[in-house]
Parts: sequence; structure tokens; C-alpha cells
Amino acid sequence: MTRRSPLALAALATAAVPGLDVVATRSPQSTTADFQVTGVLDSGGRHWVVRCPLHASAGASLEAEVALLANLAVQVREGVLPFAVPEPAGFAALPEGGRAMVYRQLRGRPLDLERLGPGPGLAADLGRCLAALHELPVRVVEDAGLPVYDADEYRKRCLAEVDAAARTGHVPTVVLARWERALEDVALWRFRTTPVHGDLAEEHVLVQDGEVSAVISFSETHVGDPAVDLAWLLASAPEECLDAIEEAYALARPENADAHLLDRAQLVGELALARWLMHGVNTANEQVVADAVHMLEDLAEQVTDAEPIGHREPVVVPGRPGDWAEGGDDVPEDAAGAPDDEDADPNSTAELPSLPAEEPAADDTASSPGAAADGGEPSRA
Repeated sequence: MTRRSPLALAALATAAVPGLDVVATRSPQSTTADFQVTGVLDSGGRHWVVRCPLHASAGASLEAEVALLANLAVQVREGVLPFAVPEPAGFAALPEGGRAMVYRQLRGRPLDLERLGPGPGLAADLGRCLAALHELPVRVVEDAGLPVYDADEYRKRCLAEVDAAARTGHVPTVVLARWERALEDVALWRFRTTPVHGDLAEEHVLVQDGEVSAVISFSETHVGDPAVDLAWLLASAPEECLDAIEEAYALARPENADAHLLDRAQLVGELALARWLMHGVNTANEQVVADAVHMLEDLAEQVTDAEPIGHREPVVVPGRPGDWAEGGDDVPEDAAGAPDDEDADPNSTAELPSLPAEEPAADDTASSPGAAADGGEPSRA
């Protein structure tokens, strides 16, 4: 792993873009386990970003990201995506292999979730932008050589992560049982996979004038569960903003309703603790392991008496005894003769019982207890 100073990254920028005259380094400046990033300023007052991989695997991810960015740029120009994405301006070869990417810095500042407000503003725009990304054709990601999973393949990946975390002995029993139950609940995993960013965070979403202006860092993009992108917002955004995000997202994807999307997003958010634990175990970082164990213990306290993920309260429709009766013996007598709803013609006219000749028709009709059972609207008194 080769780490470079901001000045060394600036030198890569001059090698990547012919004629670029760098005069200073600027934000953003960050280092993760996979990439180093720095901003640079040229003599013409233009801002650029250098993105440099730290190891061979990150280098391979960057190459796939470059191919994806070309496909996404087409979607931006055609108005399908309502936000900008990086457009590489040049590349610089690295002595250890691979290459660094340089692109013009996109307008906007990193999203600050603490300042996010409810209503139809930025919160709703976040929902719409996520929906636009998830509505992209799968081929946009697939043609770039990035991973493609169907619903069951993604479920099995999650199950493998849970199994690995369980083997450490650090996952509380109540949490482990909760995750396993959700992963075995078939109803939760009936969904259409979509393009997924995979690494959304405040620093990867740029905003300007109350709207999302750009999204960056697509190295974890794949076709999979859209709940992955929503999990970050559900876990981090202010609670009073969630309704606006969820409503705008749903309205932008009317043809792809997913009843358990938010349930899986909750699960994905909880599984992040298992991933953090395994990161600590795999890197032999005792501090990370201790941090993960502490958060898992907190989660165990929170969910001990909680309903399972995906739990739904049964819905009883008033006036329909069949929805609440245990068996035929408990059905009220005035409903026993009602026709089966599935066989009834909704456009037919109910046939009224014959009226005795010696009594006025109006009085008999008003007192007939079988009117609803013979096809009229059942009483809701």
C-alpha cells in the first residue's frame, strides 16, 4: 500500500492532464482503506480532483468505475439522472501498477445530514435522486463489468456475512436470531434488483441551492438490493425527514412498489455492524473489534423486546366476519347466507325477498334482517 502526500498527488495531476499548471492543493482531501483523494487548483482558477488507488484491488475497482462513469455520463446528458457525475479528464500511471484518475471538481458541497429539514426540499430531492439511480437500466452497470446479483444471490451474501460474524462469538444471541429470521423470511426477498451506488455517505453526495448537484465515488456500484442505498439515510438522517425521503422515492418509482424495501434497509443497517466487526477481525485491529462489540451489545438491548424485522400487524376489515372468525361455528347467523365475494357479480342487482301481500311493503323492507345477507351492503352498525 503506497500512500502519497497531497503534493505528490498534485504532481500526478500535472502528468495526467497535459498543460495543467497546479498552483495549490485544496479540499477535498481524504484517505480511506482503498483510495487517496485530494483537490488541486490550477493557474486558471479551476478546481480538479485526484483519485488514487492504494492497492491492486482498489485499482481494479477504479478501472470498472471509469467504464461506469462513461455510461452514467450518457444518462446525465439525456436527462435521466438529475445530478452530475465525475467525468475523467486524464490518468497518470503509478509506479506500483494501476493509475490515478483526475477530473474537474463538481459543483456543490458535501451533504450535511444534521442540517437536513423535513418537507419537499432537499430531503425529497434525495429520495427522487435515489429513485432515478435505481430506475437506470441494469445494462448501464452490467456493461461496465461490475457485479450483478439477483435477489436470492444477495440474500445468500448477507447470510454468509452473518455466519462469519457468528463464528467470532461476538454477536449476541438475540441479534443473531433476529438476523437469521429476517434472512429466512421469503417475503422480504421478493424484489427486483436495481443499480445500486453501494457506498453512499455525506461526502459522496454534493448539494447546491437546496438540491443534489452531484454524486461521486462509484467504486462499490453493483446491481443488487436498492435497500443498500436507503439504509444509510434511514440510519443517519433526522427522523422528521424520513417521511419526505420515503414518499418522494416511492412516487418516483410507481411501477416498482417494494413492500419490504424499508424492512431490508433496516436489516442492511444492522448488518453494517457485522461488517465492521469482521473488518476488525480480518485486520487484527482490536480497537475496531471492541467498538463493534460495544455497538452490537447496544443493538441487543434495543431489539430484545422488539418485533421481528418485517413484522406486520394483521389487518381486520370491519363488517367482514370471515376476517376474524376462527371457524364456521363462530360466524353470525345473519352473515351465514351471504354469497361468496369471489363469485358475486359486482354489477348485479340484489334480489329482494317476496313481500307478504297483507303487510305494507315499506314496513317489511325496513325490518328485514336478511337484506344484507341477500346481496345488499352489510350493516356496519
